[in-house]
Amino acid sequence: MNRMNIKSKIALREMKDNQRGIILSVNANGEMGRRIRDMGLVPGASISIQGRAPLYDPVAIRIMGFTLTLRNNEADYIMVELES
Repeated sequence: MNRMNIKSKIALREMKDNQRGIILSVNANGEMGRRIRDMGLVPGASISIQGRAPLYDPVAIRIMGFTLTLRNNEADYIMVELES
């Protein structure tokens, strides 16, 4: 088995500073799911972690040329495939 082709799937909350990935899914329903998707956090979107607040909440992410922040409870709904 070639370990170079294995990609890690994690929740956005678990990403480290300066890590990059592709959104696989948004597992939130209702108003929260709609709000997350309205911000451009949709499957296939490329994101990177810009930084975190001193107490690690919220997290700043870079997507489509802009920076936005998400609370950790929102980031838990977003599954990401890490770029190698």
